Amino acid sequence: MIRITRTLSIADSEIQEQFIRASGPGGQNVNKVSSAVQLRFDVVRSPSLPEEVRARLIVLAGRRISQDGILTIEAQRFRTQGRNRDDARVRLVELIRHATEVPELRRATRPTRASQRRRLESKQRRGDTKKQRRTVAETDG
Repeated sequence: MIRITRTLSIADSEIQEQFIRASGPGGQNVNKVSSAVQLRFDVVRSPSLPEEVRARLIVLAGRRISQDGILTIEAQRFRTQGRNRDDARVRLVELIRHATEVPELRRATRPTRASQRRRLESKQRRGDTKKQRRTVAETDG
């Protein structure tokens, strides 16, 4: 059982791990040992996730989630299989924990009169600076 928050946890059976060969550090060992971990979690069919968390997780996962709704996390930062496995699980927990946070709704507000005035003044100053940089055209005379 993987604990996400006090009220949310995921069963180990919902996670599939596959060990693959990693690129990167490891010397000759990297060619013969499958130390990288590819963790898969079916977001769409998971009975553990509430519907609103599921929707936010799909958005947060971005390109790490397939069309079928399977979240894939690859971990190959470390040289050992165990540390990569722990790293993948920690990253999954952090992602789901982030999805449990309800974002604050932004209330549309109008800019204050003073901020509008400051903005227009700064635009005027910027325009004056650019005018000063122009070359002066010679007049026939």
